[in-house]
Amino acid sequence: MANHRREVPTLKSLSKRQWMKIVSAFVALGMLSGAGLASRHFYESQRPISQVTTYSATDSNALAVSRGTDREDLRGMSADTSYVRVTINGRSRMVLGTDFTDVKSVLEAGDITLEPNDTVSPSLSTKVNESTVISISRAGADLETSDADIAFNTVRKETADLPKGQEKVETEGKAGVMETTSLVTKVGGKIVSSNIFASYVKTAPVDKVILVGTGSTAPAPSTSAGSSNSGSGNIGTTTPVGEMQQWAHDTLLSSGHSEADFTATVYIISHESGWRVNAMNPSGAYGLPQSLPGSKMSTAGADWQTNYQTQLKWFWGYCNSRYGSIQGAYAYWQTHHNY
Repeated sequence: MANHRREVPTLKSLSKRQWMKIVSAFVALGMLSGAGLASRHFYESQRPISQVTTYSATDSNALAVSRGTDREDLRGMSADTSYVRVTINGRSRMVLGTDFTDVKSVLEAGDITLEPNDTVSPSLSTKVNESTVISISRAGADLETSDADIAFNTVRKETADLPKGQEKVETEGKAGVMETTSLVTKVGGKIVSSNIFASYVKTAPVDKVILVGTGSTAPAPSTSAGSSNSGSGNIGTTTPVGEMQQWAHDTLLSSGHSEADFTATVYIISHESGWRVNAMNPSGAYGLPQSLPGSKMSTAGADWQTNYQTQLKWFWGYCNSRYGSIQGAYAYWQTHHNY
């Protein structure tokens, strides 16, 4: 009977030439794999990596992070938080909330009041999601931008580089700039309504820094420019300006905090909101500490939208929770220009 079984070559039956072909094939495959990995690593190293960065009100376009005790992303305190873009006469801002159902609920959360002749698209009863863009057109209204000064503070820092009792101005103070955009409606050239649309720190104020000597009366050894140790571990004592700062100062000291804690508070709030209770970045950040969303401050009080004391209490609690102290938040701000 004929044998129809197919003979299968074994490793022992392979010729020397066949072995060389097999080895050559494996070498070629190895070279191709190595080249592929090298090419991949090269292109990955050349491709910029987009990372989420922290948020500061001094950047009007920043939408990266939400201020909470765990530093969550833009969604806020929980996965239920959502955000919807609202455009009024061509200018946009974000509104954040946890219970959006329709267009009307978004406008209420954003404290956006409609006037009788406003045109809203989509309609107030339209269901919304995060891809929804609400457009409002207000006839006879224009977006007007104005600048206002942010007062600077005077900070006194002790230094052994000056004889005791001697003072020297290290830095001259300079007012900051608060930019406010309002939707203004006029009739016959007369303003009948003006609603703030956005208000944020355009340019932070520069404190006036006065060095106060604590050294001996003998002339101090000459030092090169910029080598003074006045700023090393010494953030100074700040003189309060206005009612809010005076309350913050007295409250902190009466609760066992230090002058340095107040200095840290003034520095951060001045850079974040210019001490405007209703400061509102287009991203949705709100208030003195620029909480994002502002509703997070409700944990400190139901009047978080208008009460500076409630906002400051939330701010101090956030600093202690996130950085261990107010000065810890200040140190982080100095390095990262946000907190």
